[in-house]
Amino acid sequence: MQIITLNLNGIRAAAKKGFFEWLAAQSADIVCVQELKAQLPVLSSEMLSPDGYQGYFHCAVQKGYSGVGIYCRNPPDKVIEGVGIAEIDAEGRFIQVDFGNLSIISLYLPSGSSGEHRQAAKFFFMEKFFPVLKTLIASGREFILCGDWNIAHKEIDLKNWRSNQKNSGFLPEERTWLSNVLGDVGFIDVFRQLNSEPDQYTWWSNRGQAWAKNVGWRIDYQIATSAIAQKARSVSIYKTERFSDHAPLIIDYDHTL
Repeated sequence: MQIITLNLNGIRAAAKKGFFEWLAAQSADIVCVQELKAQLPVLSSEMLSPDGYQGYFHCAVQKGYSGVGIYCRNPPDKVIEGVGIAEIDAEGRFIQVDFGNLSIISLYLPSGSSGEHRQAAKFFFMEKFFPVLKTLIASGREFILCGDWNIAHKEIDLKNWRSNQKNSGFLPEERTWLSNVLGDVGFIDVFRQLNSEPDQYTWWSNRGQAWAKNVGWRIDYQIATSAIAQKARSVSIYKTERFSDHAPLIIDYDHTL
């Protein structure tokens, strides 16, 4: 089973940059996407059901904003849109597909970088979503939560960590929260389970030649329950082509859907 996750920074923009041509050549079983910046009526047939896949989406109420989706090669047993919290679900940040005892989630945490009101919204999400994560663990199902968490966990996960300690995405409160998700709650950062190297990033600012210089952040994750995490066999960040300011995170699991 191969799973890809990518923040598209606009599905229509990514389409123009060749994302769907690239996707057609991949062997992934599941592709999780975030930041659609679009609602269903404006999506083309290629975006709704790319070659070999069927798409499932949870769009934001606000046009041109947020939104998540999952492309599946095989039809899931069940699809769940949202977490049941109105303020979160209005922004289209969570969609889940179930295959047997395994659930795969496309998740998009708020960014707090555009001002204090958005940082407050991010903290609200974190506070409300933490009990949801505990409930997922307690259910006994296996979960893989794929997406843009908008938090770099440790110093190794961003190039300029010293100068970013007071910036959204690397605040002590955010990092502690993610540590608790990975520690107290019991989820596993699958990428770091297999790759402990520095300079492994999934997002680069559009400023200051960040991409060319690899001055990035690792904020896109596949975070999983223990049993399925142990089945991960290979991890990679695809950087040959650019479809977004994020890069696809690709993980192969010794598991069959």
